[in-house]
Amino acid sequence: MPGTTRIFCVSTLFGAATLAAALDAGLFAPTDRRLLLVTNNAANPETTPSVDTMPGFDRIRERFDDVLSWNATITPFHPGGWGPRADDVPMWERYVRLLWGLGDDEVHLAVESIQVNPALALAQLFTGAPLDVYADGLMSYGPTRDKIDPLVGTRIDRLLHLDLVPGLTPLLLTEFGVPPVLVPSEAFLKVLGELAEAETGIQAETGTRAETGTEAETGTRAETATTAGAGPGERPALLLGQYLSALGILGDAEEEQLHLAMVRGAVALGHRRLVFKPHPTAPARWSRLLEEEAQRLGARLTLLERPVLAEVAYQRLRPALVVGCFSTALLTAAGLYGLPVARAGTGTVLARLAPYQNSNRVPLTIVDALLPDVEDGAAVGAWSMPGPERVAELAALLRAVGFAMQPKIHPSLRGEAERYLAAHLDPHTWRYFKRRRLAALALPGAVPAQLAFLPRNAAVRRIARRARALKRGASGNRR
Repeated sequence: MPGTTRIFCVSTLFGAATLAAALDAGLFAPTDRRLLLVTNNAANPETTPSVDTMPGFDRIRERFDDVLSWNATITPFHPGGWGPRADDVPMWERYVRLLWGLGDDEVHLAVESIQVNPALALAQLFTGAPLDVYADGLMSYGPTRDKIDPLVGTRIDRLLHLDLVPGLTPLLLTEFGVPPVLVPSEAFLKVLGELAEAETGIQAETGTRAETGTEAETGTRAETATTAGAGPGERPALLLGQYLSALGILGDAEEEQLHLAMVRGAVALGHRRLVFKPHPTAPARWSRLLEEEAQRLGARLTLLERPVLAEVAYQRLRPALVVGCFSTALLTAAGLYGLPVARAGTGTVLARLAPYQNSNRVPLTIVDALLPDVEDGAAVGAWSMPGPERVAELAALLRAVGFAMQPKIHPSLRGEAERYLAAHLDPHTWRYFKRRRLAALALPGAVPAQLAFLPRNAAVRRIARRARALKRGASGNRR
């Protein structure tokens, strides 16, 4: 007799931990089988470790009946670029059901990033299967990146997300009326604790001592080190690399300077022990440059090359400060572990990010708007998680940014965007918008304030009409 199988698709350990926490919290109804489908979306998956090879994965794997590989299922195709052709869907579904032993089971799906493959491919392959989407980071607070086929979008039941900015509601998938559901922070912290217990090599690699006792277990705020001559017991400043040049956001030299700014900022705040957690695919030469710069400034920098979550490093190292550009890990450091945080380079990235619709704009905006700059020591020392009023201000900003990013997906946000721009555009908030984009959407701010009278001036309109007529006449004469 057919049963019910729920397939959970994951590409990152952070996403797998989120699903494990949702399961522990009872957010998924019981089914006959739970299958964890692992997909490696790296540009070169053959040379990049998959999530099921990461330290601590075995703790998460215990919650599932079996682990499958999407890469192996569709080989030689790449998970990020392959989806079934409409005519081939029945054949592919029969093949996958046979390969995975699904039989005639009813299939339910839990996926991330539904607008792109492999999540979209799975949704198309299992036509009619109910969908849950889980959010892997700050992008859930922004609009859906691309229009989703209603045959897929209307099957989505929930958006599961972490409470990364308490009080802030996700915009993702609201065009389909998908309700957001919080994954309890307590359940997520419990899963992260299991991962940390399985990771024992961080201290040896970074030359720091293990944290024990109440503070490490409960995630209370760490003391910031300010003594230049602190000894081996000093908590380090943890610097997070993201490898933005691989995304085409920055050039190699620009990202190199961003990391150097993190080092200088942390040292200027009094930290003399630094740990840099590079992106797994970042060039090794960057790390050497950072070590040399730290040494020049009288500090010592070590590398954390182990493929572990930043949150695991928080528990094992209890850093005195976490510095990054716009990583989701900055918000988990502050919100879940009470660690001091600071941003670096967000102004440069905001100026360079293109096109305006780039989905990284939302996490970048959140971090820039909420977190202190590492070069502002007073702000770093005084910062705390935002209260309801500040979150409301951020929500209004994000809805304006969201409309400017995806006006066709969220046309109902135009009024809110117009009101926000009319009331709040100033030298600081301009960094979140582009005049050309506002002009294309006919939004306030498209015309400089000192020239706002021009469109209403009759003489100017006559001159403009005359110029257009002359231009048309000149074009006709050339023919």
